[in-house]
Amino acid sequence: MGTFIIEGGHQLKGEIQPQGAKNEALQILCAVLLTPEKVTINNIPDIIDINKLITLLGNLGVKVERLNNSSYRFQADEINLDYMQSADFKKEGSGLRGSIMMVGPLLARFGKGYIPKPGGDKIGRRRLDTHFEGFIKLGAKFRYNREDYFYGVEANELVGTDMLLDEASVTGTANIVMAAVLAKGTTTIYNAACEPYLQQLCKMLNRMGAKIGGVGSNLLTIQGVDSLLGTEHTMLPDMIEIGSWIGLAAMTKSELTIKNVSWDDLGQIPDVFRKLGITLERKGDDIFIPQHKDGYEIQNYIDGSILTIADAPWPGFTPDLLSIILVVATQARGEVLVHQKMFESRLFFVDKVIDMGAKIILCDPHRATIIGHDFKSQLKATTMVSPDIRAGISLLIAALSAKGTSKIHNIEQIDRGYQYIVERLQKIGAKISRVE
Repeated sequence: MGTFIIEGGHQLKGEIQPQGAKNEALQILCAVLLTPEKVTINNIPDIIDINKLITLLGNLGVKVERLNNSSYRFQADEINLDYMQSADFKKEGSGLRGSIMMVGPLLARFGKGYIPKPGGDKIGRRRLDTHFEGFIKLGAKFRYNREDYFYGVEANELVGTDMLLDEASVTGTANIVMAAVLAKGTTTIYNAACEPYLQQLCKMLNRMGAKIGGVGSNLLTIQGVDSLLGTEHTMLPDMIEIGSWIGLAAMTKSELTIKNVSWDDLGQIPDVFRKLGITLERKGDDIFIPQHKDGYEIQNYIDGSILTIADAPWPGFTPDLLSIILVVATQARGEVLVHQKMFESRLFFVDKVIDMGAKIILCDPHRATIIGHDFKSQLKATTMVSPDIRAGISLLIAALSAKGTSKIHNIEQIDRGYQYIVERLQKIGAKISRVE
């Protein structure tokens, strides 16, 4: 198990380039299973979760060619369907939540798809009903082996239909879209997720020959086609990483430039940080965060009541950045209520931030009130354990702003979502090292 050693309290300076989007990559990589032709994908992040999925695809029979550090070519022309029933597959697939998105493409192209109960972050109950209900409506038969937690769907033919999703699940929508593009007839999906990463998937599929309408809305119309072609695709920058670096700059009173952020795909992220009093300047497609010498002040609502920042499906604010918002607020002037609506257990990491001296009232598993220090009382170094990717990066930001030397254990959780993080932070002046 790895540990980060962080000497906090240092100002940072320079430029940082966001990696390719993890959540987009999980969808796009599974889509290569939809065609026997070659698919080239660029700006793939070099992180644990994505590398696990690439390995899983290779074991399934996909030909994988690494072109450079961030580009791969895939060809799924000789898939070994028997591998899905093997003990190795059950073990490897269960370690990655994103593996669930292999089921839709495999069902669409080969008439069957299996997956063990996926793992991933321990952030509360994350059900898979939306995925499988969608497959069933397209004509698949569902089976579940309770003894080894193994899911399966099978169909001789998928037939388009109208469906209303019970929740606007991003991965659920992606999985159903990938199944429907090769179904017979027309499928409409209402209450579909419309995140930029889902839009990217739909645009890629359309370049491959799919017929998907309503991209960017919550009503998708998919006319099934017989087959798909190869293509080339480039990932968006990771908006969660971009938000992480905004928070890092504010907490350490640093002057940072975040390069090539794809501003038009950031949604509410810049405005939410501005509500915390953080200055962001748009310079071309870069974000410039000036040094906040005098700190930053949280805006109240126009009637004077306390600001609430809550997550919601896109175009609402992403739940993956609420942990960052909470930590950044600990040094603001003013108070804010953070309301985590979409996951049950993501706020439990605040105990560690409280240990560092933050003023946080954990109201319940979903809500926390933060009373900012205005930098008059610096956070104190401590030893912590990273519970999941987003809490882990939030604790790392807290440690980089704290007085003294902190340790963060279980950093493999952070490695699951952030590539080369030590080297990249060192280049902008962070005092951080990794100890195995």
